[in-house]
Amino acid sequence: MPTLKRCILPLVFLLSVTFAANATHLRAGEIVVERQQCSALTFRITITVYTDLRSDVEFGGVGDILDFGDGTSIQVPQIPSTPRPDLGEYVGTASFSILHTYSANQEYIVNYSEQYRNDGVLNMDASVFTRFYIETKLVVDPFVGCNNTPQLKIAPIDNACVGATWSHNPGAFDPDLGDSLSFELVVPFQRVGTPVRNYRDPNNQSYYLNFAQGNEEKNGEPTFSVGSDGTLVWDAPGLAGLYNIAFNVREWRKIDGQWTSIGYVRRDMQIIVTACENNRPDLTIPADICVEAGTVINESIFGFDPDNDAVRVEAFSQIFELDPGNSPATVKPDDQKFYPQPAEIKFEWKTQCSHVQEQPYAVVFKITDDSKDGANLTTYKTWFIRVVGPKPILTSADAGLRTATINWEPYTCSNATSIQVWRRIESVPFTPDNCQTGMPESLGYELISVATVSGSAPTRYHDTNDGNGLAPGAKYCYRIVATFPSPRGGESYVSDEVCITPLPMDAPVITNVSIQKTAADPEGEVFVRWARPIDVDRGRVPGPLGYKVLRARGRTGDTNLTDVTGTDRILSEMDTVFVDIGGNTRDQVYNYRIVLYSDNLAVDTSAMASTVRLEALAEQVKVSLRWDATVPWSNAIATEPNDHDIFRGDGGSAEDDLVLLQSTDPIQAGFGFKDEAVVVNQEYCYRVMTRGGYGNPRIDTPLENYSQIVCIESGNTHVPCAPVLETKKTDCEAFVAQTECTSSYQNTLTWQKGNQDCERRVIGYKVYRSDTPDGALTWLDYAGGDEDGIVRDTFFIDRGPREEGLLSMAYCYRITAIDQSGNESEMSNESCNDNCPYYELPNMFSPGGSDNCNRYFAAWRDAGYYKTKGGEGEWSCGEVEHRCARFVRSVDVVIFNRWGKEVYRYKSGSERTIYIDWDGRAQDGTELSPGIYYYHAQVDFDVLDRSASTKSLKGWVHLIR
Repeated sequence: MPTLKRCILPLVFLLSVTFAANATHLRAGEIVVERQQCSALTFRITITVYTDLRSDVEFGGVGDILDFGDGTSIQVPQIPSTPRPDLGEYVGTASFSILHTYSANQEYIVNYSEQYRNDGVLNMDASVFTRFYIETKLVVDPFVGCNNTPQLKIAPIDNACVGATWSHNPGAFDPDLGDSLSFELVVPFQRVGTPVRNYRDPNNQSYYLNFAQGNEEKNGEPTFSVGSDGTLVWDAPGLAGLYNIAFNVREWRKIDGQWTSIGYVRRDMQIIVTACENNRPDLTIPADICVEAGTVINESIFGFDPDNDAVRVEAFSQIFELDPGNSPATVKPDDQKFYPQPAEIKFEWKTQCSHVQEQPYAVVFKITDDSKDGANLTTYKTWFIRVVGPKPILTSADAGLRTATINWEPYTCSNATSIQVWRRIESVPFTPDNCQTGMPESLGYELISVATVSGSAPTRYHDTNDGNGLAPGAKYCYRIVATFPSPRGGESYVSDEVCITPLPMDAPVITNVSIQKTAADPEGEVFVRWARPIDVDRGRVPGPLGYKVLRARGRTGDTNLTDVTGTDRILSEMDTVFVDIGGNTRDQVYNYRIVLYSDNLAVDTSAMASTVRLEALAEQVKVSLRWDATVPWSNAIATEPNDHDIFRGDGGSAEDDLVLLQSTDPIQAGFGFKDEAVVVNQEYCYRVMTRGGYGNPRIDTPLENYSQIVCIESGNTHVPCAPVLETKKTDCEAFVAQTECTSSYQNTLTWQKGNQDCERRVIGYKVYRSDTPDGALTWLDYAGGDEDGIVRDTFFIDRGPREEGLLSMAYCYRITAIDQSGNESEMSNESCNDNCPYYELPNMFSPGGSDNCNRYFAAWRDAGYYKTKGGEGEWSCGEVEHRCARFVRSVDVVIFNRWGKEVYRYKSGSERTIYIDWDGRAQDGTELSPGIYYYHAQVDFDVLDRSASTKSLKGWVHLIR
């Protein structure tokens, strides 16, 4: 036995030494994915790793797996490393690329796992026995559009000195341009979803002798963080050695006006900390700038080193990698050499229209010193450059017969997608601040047209107010803005203003719709005033003149249109005031118009004007107010006095009890105010008076109009009752029989309100949706109001993103009620709708025949398909338009001859559709003989119950030639 022990122990020792020597390997890396064509699902996947050259193990080999995230994977072949002396004495790099085609639009986690990291990493246990793992999330979605993952241009190996602040920037950018990037620290993984053993942040207390004074200034604890520009900062390392960290570079795209996460790249990087006396070099870079396309940017960047070491200054950005025809930026010199400090590089970029985008370009500058002790240190700084569209040039505005025509010069940038036309009443001076693009909401302009730029760009717009005519007596002013295509997006500076002369007052000009008394029907009172039609053509309208006052429910329109002057009554020509008594001014918005009569015949009408609607939302220690009205004048005028007055009183106050609380400038503050001088659980009542004008010196200004009184309890925590929800279920038999082939659907939700106490102050509902019963809920939309701002609706129609229709009806819903205090009720019951799947195969087909409906063994679909496939002429395929395949995820079909031998197999996926389209040929392409063939198809339907989604179809088909 003693002899045996002496033989075994040396063997075990030698094996462990050999094992460790060969295993000291991967330091850092990441995966990037590039789409090859937007019309196909083929991607180039590239793994880049950084190796420890003290090991003789090559990148890749047995057990080193690239997983594509779709259930398939490969072993990466062995690839030798290339030394990178600029990163360190024992640092190398290697990469592997491969094309991969996915079968469907969905999310994929592409990951690479290799057997061992390099030895000696301090902030994890046993790194030499820990797998190296990196991943990238790829989102393939037609609603997202064509997409590539972010690219990282600065290597993930960096040096640091004990006690000196360390920084690093990955030089990340998104090749799609226009997408936005964010950065988040994560824990390094050793396999999918599994962190490395006992990971510690680099600033963990165990790495410091005096943690309380661990930063560079020795006056605070050490920190480790990542900034919004991707710069990592460690202030400051405490113990020499190797440290590994990981972070996600997440990309975001604006979809339907919302920034949506569309994937990320997870980088695993290594920091080499040594005990050195070196001091960090530093950079002087320009301030962030915003320039119009066409501007030439010339700047100098300077590098300094406190130890008087030579320095190398480098620049990283997507703008250096633009193709030569797209005017890339340059820096000189760019020879990667070290220069005596202070070193200077010159930056130049001739911007052009193709560079316009909503997000700024990030230029990362890196300075590295040539330290005498060999421990080179780096500093990073980021310069942001935003390129915006030049200001369009409006040339004229001319008034017509209640119309206006504006003209502008051809826009400078041909890549702009549209010209927005904005309109308001009365002039307002405005010069945009630097980088303030588009139309500011506070100016009170209304977007009235979006003219598409295609071919010859538009240079004129004729404003008819959607055929309703412009308001008599009003002075209309216009500005335009150019917009640029997604995903880059971007807008121009707003143009200067052009205005028409005030339109003739040839009809009554309504000037006041002011609530005198807030009360329920029939106690409410509204004061209505108008200016007489002093420019009316007496030859066409001889008189005698008179007026009627008409009232309708809502901000606009003719709902419940009522003659409030009385059926047999016409006001005289000199009348300009009317008080409407009998409406519900507490809960309802009304609009009014004044009809002009000549000799008892209606000949013209004023524009419509609504009452001012005030809404209140209570929070714990404040009340937020918002008000608005739809009127033919402007309630955001520049002519003083122009303030809106906010009045407040205790609960139960009437109009005369309220006192002035605050006056606000609507151009600066908009139509809103926050009352922060409130006491919790006390009721307050509010009222607003607006001031406006037509911009016409012949019409008195300001026009003062009051809102209704709204009362609210501050800090109310009583939640409303949960609604009772019902989703309209689809009648599948009728759906299949009557619905034409389409891929656009909708779901209709209805609900019941709670009792009166619960619903008294409900202002709306939140709609939530899930993909499966009892599944994870996502907030979908806000519902329940109408154009009046009054909550009456108890239905919601889910039409999908951008209101273009749902691709599937198989969803489950819940809703909640929201009250004035922002309290949200409990979830309603769950209500679901399901798809109506259908798949039918014919029992005969005739390849090469004249019957266009039967040339292929194919699932039924829209007849238009057969017209395309079958040739010319008008003909019918009978009931095919109602028998089309619906809600099918995939199809796997095998064709047999009458002796049971397989002759053809088809599986949908990638470029292969669910329709089969078999042309009667065998798998090798030879024509099969006429006769009876049998098929067995596995069809996977898109339904809520995934356990019952797969159906087996068996049958026969007669091939006729």
